[in-house]
Amino acid sequence: MPCGRRQRSDILTTEPVISANDEKQEVPGLSALTHEWLSAIGEDPAREGLLRTPHRVAKAWSFMTAGYHKTLEDAVGDAVFAAEGSEMVIVKDIEFYSMCEHHMLPFYGRAHVAYIPDGKILGLSKFARIVDLYSRRLQVQERITTQIADATEALLSPKGVAVFMEGVHLCMAMRGVQKQNSSTTTSAMRGRFRTDPRTRAEFMSAVQGTLRGR
Repeated sequence: MPCGRRQRSDILTTEPVISANDEKQEVPGLSALTHEWLSAIGEDPAREGLLRTPHRVAKAWSFMTAGYHKTLEDAVGDAVFAAEGSEMVIVKDIEFYSMCEHHMLPFYGRAHVAYIPDGKILGLSKFARIVDLYSRRLQVQERITTQIADATEALLSPKGVAVFMEGVHLCMAMRGVQKQNSSTTTSAMRGRFRTDPRTRAEFMSAVQGTLRGR
């Protein structure tokens, strides 16, 4: 056999080499649990394609649940600024990816956030970071929508806040009712967006053409 080549049986029985750097990026204990999970569903964790899967899963979940280990202050930093003006600000089409807390399957879509300033504004990129902060946890779409609105209110004390989200839930598409073309919309309206129909209509008109409408 050529030098450096291993027989298939050697590959199947050799433990993967895991560096210290890999382990630091993993959710502690999740690699071992994933190994057990693979066995429970009838797979062989020792076969070639699955040797590193437990560690890949542990690293992936570290990223997908990073929101548990950050605060709103971490996401925003010092990006709140004093500013004049009170015209509506809208940040559209913020992609989000989250995991359903009921089935631990993904849901994803787009978020639109608007506010009417009252002496303070927020760096535009920070809205994407706020969306990620609350999305990267086990979640339901309704809660994320409310949390984004609450965070914007807490940071800016604006005259109004609006959040509109549309998501596709794989727990509906892959299992259960198996409706691949369904989507879910949620909204949170605060201040003038709740009390003034014209303000609310202006926002909703601006965010038409969301994920399913493209």
